[in-house]
Amino acid sequence: MTGFAGALFNPAARAYLAVEAGERKVTAFAVFNVFYQAGILLGPLAGIALMSVGFPAVCLSAAAIFAVLAVLQGVWLPARRPPAAERQPVLREWRAAFGNRAFVSFAAAMIASYALSYQMYLALPLQVQRFGGGQAGVMALYALSALLGIAGQVHLTTWCAARWSRGQAISRGLALMGIAFLPPAAAAHLPLAPVWAMLPVLACTLLLTVGTLVAFPFEMATIADMAGDRLIGTYYGIYNLASGVGILTGNLVAGALLDAARTTRLAALPWLLLAVAGLTSAAAVRRLDRRDRLAPAGRVATTT
Repeated sequence: MTGFAGALFNPAARAYLAVEAGERKVTAFAVFNVFYQAGILLGPLAGIALMSVGFPAVCLSAAAIFAVLAVLQGVWLPARRPPAAERQPVLREWRAAFGNRAFVSFAAAMIASYALSYQMYLALPLQVQRFGGGQAGVMALYALSALLGIAGQVHLTTWCAARWSRGQAISRGLALMGIAFLPPAAAAHLPLAPVWAMLPVLACTLLLTVGTLVAFPFEMATIADMAGDRLIGTYYGIYNLASGVGILTGNLVAGALLDAARTTRLAALPWLLLAVAGLTSAAAVRRLDRRDRLAPAGRVATTT
């Protein structure tokens, strides 16, 4: 049910923001991510506090928050419906989006980024547990990532926008996400004490978070511009589908490799493959940018 709700909410929320932001999409998505990171920071802390009361308290509190948000958004957000003459059958809209080869290429190139970013919830927590950090160590990892996002997202986006094109910002953010997995790979075969063994995990968290902060606002703005004036929600929905494939595949493969690494001498292999995936994704996006395939819909010859 949560997944179905997210499938309804996430593309619509991003489309709403993109339309309302107009030419300031990058800035709008940077601010959006600040609040997203604040939720990541506060949510687990509230959950831990409520768990002391009991699991039903967690569930009821979450349900109450969503109910209040649903009422507020229903009351305050103005309706945004296309004119009846512009409405099309859903399958025709899907065909239009899938027929945009530049968009499909971009979505495919970005799949690896979600496989990497979600290692914050799989590979890195497993490493923290392995070195004795426990649940407190995992929470500290999430808090560090969230605080970086809250404090640095808008400033970092402003800095990048003043110096790089959107394609350059996305590709360099992806490259940084790939490089993030090199410290754990380098330390995989070193006989480090648990305290020192946490340093590569910390470095990976910092680099992975900064890479995500660099890429995300430009990535979301690029999707909206590739969609043009219509079908923005459809484009975000299809993009979320591709992202979900990346998350599922990345977690299955990374999990299997991490299990295998414990029983073989290939402890560095999972981290090296994640690094290669990030750098390959960065190269693919950079190639699309150089060929002017990330341009707004009106300038892309292959857009349907």
